[in-house]
Amino acid sequence: MTDNTDDHNAFDAELDTTGLYCPEPIMLMHNKVRDMTAGQVLKVVATDPATTRDVPKFCQFLGHELIDKNIADDQYVYFIRLA
Repeated sequence: MTDNTDDHNAFDAELDTTGLYCPEPIMLMHNKVRDMTAGQVLKVVATDPATTRDVPKFCQFLGHELIDKNIADDQYVYFIRLA
């Protein structure tokens, strides 16, 4: 697990989808979680506003837990615990 100062936002892998638009961020998330195991946390960084809708639906559909999301300026950061 990555060593972060805030354990709530500790993560095992990071996916930067900056500059990509729907459906690319979700497609890349599908590919990334295939390489991970249950219980690990994926940090996703995005600039596409559609991810505010798509990431929670992705989690709900696949049973993952969206443990945190941060929106600052034009950047969206999500922390997802894999099911």
